Amino acid sequence: MDHTEPHILVVDDDERIRTLLARFLTGQSFRITTAEDAADAAAKMTAVAFDLLVVDVMMPGQDGFEFVAALRQRQNHVPVILLTARGEAEDRIRGFETGADDYLPKPFEPRELVLRINAILKRAALPAPAPVAQTIRFGDFVFDLVRGELKRDGTPIALTTGEAQLLRILGRSPGITVPRAALSEPGVAVESRAVDVQITRLRRKIEADPRNPRYLQTVWGEGYVLWLE
Repeated sequence: MDHTEPHILVVDDDERIRTLLARFLTGQSFRITTAEDAADAAAKMTAVAFDLLVVDVMMPGQDGFEFVAALRQRQNHVPVILLTARGEAEDRIRGFETGADDYLPKPFEPRELVLRINAILKRAALPAPAPVAQTIRFGDFVFDLVRGELKRDGTPIALTTGEAQLLRILGRSPGITVPRAALSEPGVAVESRAVDVQITRLRRKIEADPRNPRYLQTVWGEGYVLWLE
């Protein structure tokens, strides 16, 4: 049997959702293992090195946020996509702050989940960038990756939640092209122009010439890259 397919662990206390996701993702050439809760997932992770986790937030016992936070505290950096019926901005930000790679609110289109999985796996396969500190610097700007705060020469610059999240994702991989799908706002179709609109607004705040960007550049057909200079 060919075991070269990415191996994904689906963690959800709803048996129906586990079964549906396992069936659909298997049909998309993924190897799938399922777990009914965080404890079950942790036990299975002791025996298998998964390529990516799809984790429900609202689970009995240890919830998805706590599960991901515990993984990161143990220096386990397996990519994680959180699934939840809670789509509020605070929950999305909490998910990213605990160390999740993406966040998809229920109900969702299964094909979008596949696009997000593929985008994250593609990014994970790239050479690892040099570790970044809590803050990054580019030109006169300093951005706090944890707080999502941008300053220019010490003066705060107001960012929307979406703009701050874009800088977080791009700032964690400076010099590496990040696919548009990985930057798409949860619940927004990857094909939409929402990411491009956010990029345009962000460039107006950090670029001397937004039409000829120095820091936040487009890689045509692939995504965007943030250069630190």
